[in-house]
Amino acid sequence: MGRVTSDTTATDAAAQHAPEPPGAPPVWQRRLRRFGLPVRPQTDVRTRLVPAFPEPSGRLWAVFGAGPEAAARLTRWSAWAGPLLVALFAGVLRFWNLGSPRKVIFDETYYPKDAWSLLQYGYEGTWAKNANDALVGHPPELLLSPEHSYVVHPPMGKWLIALGEGVFGMNPFGWRFMVALLGTLSVLLICRIGRRLLRSTALGCLAGTLLAVDGLHFVMSRTALLDLIVMFWVVAAFGCLLVDRDRTRARLAAALPVGPDGLARPDESVGDRLRLGWRPWRIAAGLCLGLSAATKWNGLYYLAAFAVMAVLWDVAARRTAGARRPFRSALRRDVLPAFGATVVVAVATYLASWSGWIATKGGYYRDWATTPEGRTGAWVWVPDWLRSLWHYQTEVYSFHTGLTTPHTYQSNPWSWLVLGRPVSYFYEDPKAGQDGCTVAEGCAREVLALGTPLLWWAACFALLYVLYRWLFQRDWRAGAILCAVAAGYLPWFLYQERTIFLFYAVVFVPFLCLALAMMIGAIIGPPGSTERRRTIGAVGAGVLVLLIAWNFIYFYPLYTGMPIPKSAWHHRMWFDTWV
Repeated sequence: MGRVTSDTTATDAAAQHAPEPPGAPPVWQRRLRRFGLPVRPQTDVRTRLVPAFPEPSGRLWAVFGAGPEAAARLTRWSAWAGPLLVALFAGVLRFWNLGSPRKVIFDETYYPKDAWSLLQYGYEGTWAKNANDALVGHPPELLLSPEHSYVVHPPMGKWLIALGEGVFGMNPFGWRFMVALLGTLSVLLICRIGRRLLRSTALGCLAGTLLAVDGLHFVMSRTALLDLIVMFWVVAAFGCLLVDRDRTRARLAAALPVGPDGLARPDESVGDRLRLGWRPWRIAAGLCLGLSAATKWNGLYYLAAFAVMAVLWDVAARRTAGARRPFRSALRRDVLPAFGATVVVAVATYLASWSGWIATKGGYYRDWATTPEGRTGAWVWVPDWLRSLWHYQTEVYSFHTGLTTPHTYQSNPWSWLVLGRPVSYFYEDPKAGQDGCTVAEGCAREVLALGTPLLWWAACFALLYVLYRWLFQRDWRAGAILCAVAAGYLPWFLYQERTIFLFYAVVFVPFLCLALAMMIGAIIGPPGSTERRRTIGAVGAGVLVLLIAWNFIYFYPLYTGMPIPKSAWHHRMWFDTWV
């Protein structure tokens, strides 16, 4: 090593103060190279605003003898063909023997009967005490009267259940049909959402496949409860916001000036002042969020979370486009339109869902505003139907916040992710020769709302992974997944004393599957990894997915009420809290 002289010192000092070449990374990034950390390459602003889908390889189709043109065409078709095949698989699983058990199971004692009543009267009537047995009797009987009954959930989900009953009749297949259809469509949506979010058709289809074989989603898709309907509208709203995000950022990218090198440059006037115009996908998201809240009130948490997330996406887009004050710009130009497209549209949708109750006179509290109690106060100028509806909502709120009646299958949200206490919807123990039981020891038939254990336990690690990606790599995709999980999960911690159940978690199960697909993509390895690295990663990821699929098959009898030997049932009770 040569001696350091005054000449070399002056040369080094001059180099330190020399102007940086265009596009050079910042000093702090260059210093990271000393520690072996990579520096992200500088990319075109348009690419950062709207990342392109990676060009898929046609090697898979070439293995089957397809030429280059045919392989490229098949690869393009797979963007829809893959999700449709996954959805078909999910649909076969969900519709197969949908009418079994031929019983009114768990909370089906409420919603299918309310749905049928809505078809008859426009509001919820009253059923006789022995109505459940009469519905599945031979012949079935409908013991319904027009006397109003007190219900504590909005009518939208019950109207959807009523569609199936109107077509197929008041029987288990009829009242489960629409829920099974929405469960199947939600798998298709997650495939397409995963493709757009992760920029990979394979990972999108993987997320949909994981959802198709999740036990909780499967059971809820085959039971006429409201929670899966809430989940469907939440997933649809998330997809609409993703499309809106891409289209809005594309509009910003198209408005940016282009430099001599052909690359787009950030521009303050574009980032700060450009109006983003008509955004129909955001309005569609507001409609879906309104439909979720009009099914069960926990959809309101998603309305708040997604509305804030959408505005923050606008802030980030304006910053990338060159805005000097992105928060101020979003506040001036984006917040008010976003409020109208989400909150105002959602409120209007919620009110519209009560049309049957408003248009008739027999519903519970429908004429409250005309009673002496309803005629007093400062709001007598408000239309009677609206004051009656508001009073009804306040009574329902009091019911929900005060619901502390103990239940055998209630659980604390701390235990949900590890499946601490699943809910048994149906149980029978037929003897040998009864209901398909062929073993001397006797059988057990159960419908257990239990997530596929290996999927959920792997998803716990996936949530930690996406949290790392969001906190330390500022990955917006990880942040979006976390936002969706948090909106469906964290609010339940506010109601520690309330009677709550594990099956409420079905609302955020699709986002657990997206998180797991994202983690599996990292296990396989990013593009550009060595062949050996990707091979080892693919084998590890494949083993995990096959184990999850096996786990679903193993518990399948408990999801469908199939008769199995008592000993086989006991083997599947992995923990005492599952009994």
